[in-house]
Amino acid sequence: IETRLEDYLVRVLIDYTDISYDHHAGLLYDLAGQMVAHIRGYLSEDEARNVLQYYQHPLAEFIHAQMQGHYWEPKISGYDVVVSKGFTTLRGSAYTAAASKIAANFRETVTDRNKIGQMLFNGFKNCLYDVQRFHSDTERKLAIILDRDVQKWFRPVAGQFRMYYKRGHEQPEYVPDFVAEASDCNYVIETKARNEMEATEVLAKRAAAIAWCGHATRHAQNNGSKPWRYLLIPHDEVAENITLAGFVSRFACAGITA
Repeated sequence: IETRLEDYLVRVLIDYTDISYDHHAGLLYDLAGQMVAHIRGYLSEDEARNVLQYYQHPLAEFIHAQMQGHYWEPKISGYDVVVSKGFTTLRGSAYTAAASKIAANFRETVTDRNKIGQMLFNGFKNCLYDVQRFHSDTERKLAIILDRDVQKWFRPVAGQFRMYYKRGHEQPEYVPDFVAEASDCNYVIETKARNEMEATEVLAKRAAAIAWCGHATRHAQNNGSKPWRYLLIPHDEVAENITLAGFVSRFACAGITA
């Protein structure tokens, strides 16, 4: 039995990996105290103790969720990066489609664009996979440009490049739309709706990709290989008559090189 009712909540809160008791003990007791005061407002002391004893985990989870909305982390000057090898084996891509469905040639215009996400496409010349799936007609058009202008390209799957970005206290994986190899450079490529270009999550992914390209470029330069660059392209800029060089001149972000 805890002496202070707040301790029922604090002892659960300090188990969260993103909370430091040494640095935030005062804040934790203040938040727990607010919860205790709320419960005491309509229950007796013994009843309040019973509620806190038996419901300490969901109540602490509620407090933690409120804290997440105000999560802040000081800027970190950098991360230790270890590159163990300059290549990775392609991961298999598994797609589900009806047996009667035949893959469509990706160069053919799709009349019903709402169905693109359900379709499989083939007919590639320089893609590392025989079949690919696109989420939008913009991606299909960009694939046409890449198949024409680069040596190799593909759509990566989860775990292929292991890029991670900051989203609050989480670090989810970022899987870009395309990766391509041109004659003089490798590219990580993403297309986004024009009105999402400055969205917080898009900018976080952009920062993660630029940093990743910087580390990959340093490794490549030390081993006589091609540098890496990140392209973030507005969806309304993608048209089949645009070249990769045109995108690079306008939208390329060089990776950090220092």
